[in-house]
Parts: sequence; structure tokens; C-alpha cells
Amino acid sequence: MNDASPVANPSTSGAVRNDAFATLTSTNIVAFLADIFERRGAEEYLGEPVSMAEHMLQAARCAEKASQPAAVVAAALLHDIGHFTSEFGTYSPLDTVDKHHEDAGADLLASFFPPLVIDCVRHHVAAKQYLCATRPEYMNKLSPASVHTLMLQGGPMDAGKVAAFESNPHHQAIVKVRIYDDTGKRAGTPTKTFDDYVPMLQKLVDAHCGVTPASA
Repeated sequence: MNDASPVANPSTSGAVRNDAFATLTSTNIVAFLADIFERRGAEEYLGEPVSMAEHMLQAARCAEKASQPAAVVAAALLHDIGHFTSEFGTYSPLDTVDKHHEDAGADLLASFFPPLVIDCVRHHVAAKQYLCATRPEYMNKLSPASVHTLMLQGGPMDAGKVAAFESNPHHQAIVKVRIYDDTGKRAGTPTKTFDDYVPMLQKLVDAHCGVTPASA
């Protein structure tokens, strides 16, 4: 078994409440994520009519219904995990600077998940800027909170940034995750639970980290 090297948990904003997660490995990263969902998933999501957990679970369900591969479903599920782990804290409607939750989330996951997942998490904010630049009607569909964060994040891309975004080999998947992100804000929408996704997440982690499945 070739496990990934242990990673010190980078969270400084209250995501860690269990000494078992002080060092993250391929064997506990999924449990750590489940712990975050359990303890903090009920928190308000950016002023939207859903909680943080509801939002991310809805996004994952949208990806599943679109028959997306496991890596895209995982990215949709975990795209906003950085709201819990960013050293700058969670979003507030009174924010005047961006808190870079996308980088916090991607950095947390980078040692354990495949590049497609990491790129979708790291660039789902950029995808909003990209869509606003390339699909003028897209901005009209954004919620007030998304419009606010768009301004904090620099507004729509210019032509150079659009070209750079499109050069990412995963840019189409990133855009899909962005669309699922925007869709997952509807109160009362049925979803699965985080536990339903644990086997899929662990399989992705094991494959990326070179963990050999235990013999039956």
C-alpha cells in the first residue's frame, strides 16, 4: 500500500475539533470531511435559503442527475468546503474583501483527490467570472449574494483571463460544477446524505493515493 504522505491539517478557523484529525491521511480525510458536514453543515450559506450542507449536497445531486463521473460529483459535493477551513473565516454580506475559500478548499484536498476534483474546487469561483464574461445572460441568474461576491472577486473576466481559463484541460468540468453550485440553492430540495457519498469519496482517495483495496 502506497499511502500519501500525512498532511498537517491547515485549518485555523474552527474546522478541527478532534485530535484524530490533527494530521490528515488517506485513511481519515473522508472522515474529517464527514465531521465538518455533521458539526457545521447547518450553518447559514451566504444568505441563501439553504444551509451549507444542503447547498453542497444539492450540487452533488445535480451532478449525479446529469450522469457526471464520480470526480465531478465529488467536486460538486466539496466545492465550498473551504468556507469552513479558510483562515479568513466564512463569508459575511458585510465583507469588503474576498476570503478565497476556493483556494482553502483546494489546498485541503490536494494531497488526496485527483487533479480534476482539485481544479473544480480551486476554479469554481473563476468559472463564475468566466460565465459572466462569455454568457451575458448568466449574471442575471445570480443570487444577490453571488453578485456581491462576484464584485469582491474581481468581476467578469477580461479576454486574456477568458483565454487562460479555457486553456485549463478541465475547464468544461469546472464550468459544470459552477452550474451545479448555482443550482444548489433551493429550499426543500431532496438530497442524499453525506454518508451516502462516503464510499465514492474513499474510492477516489484510494485510487489517487495508490491504496490497494483490502482483499475480501
